[in-house]
Amino acid sequence: MLGSLDCLHWAWGSCPNVHKGQYTRGDHGYPTVILEAVASRDMWILHAFFGSTGSLNDINVINMSPLLDDIYNGTAPDSSFQVVGTSYRNGYYLVDGIYPERDCFVKSLFLSK
Repeated sequence: MLGSLDCLHWAWGSCPNVHKGQYTRGDHGYPTVILEAVASRDMWILHAFFGSTGSLNDINVINMSPLLDDIYNGTAPDSSFQVVGTSYRNGYYLVDGIYPERDCFVKSLFLSK
């Protein structure tokens, strides 16, 4: 596992009035700045990307982020491993259910009682 990937919306309390419309999403109702981060299991931040203005969600940000560029370009370091007889060349990121199906994403399972 390369790390856990998620996005966080931080409230921007001192956002200038001229920018409030660009940084406010309807579901929040106040200006936010979105941060995409990858954290290792010992909570080190391995990647951080602040999204641009607009109505952004996790999927918009991952599409703009350079995080997966090396994987798509074929220049990512070889981190080969096998699971149940299936070989994988690249590592993977642990994500929640909102992310699209991609080879480099493994969605976490939350089991309820």
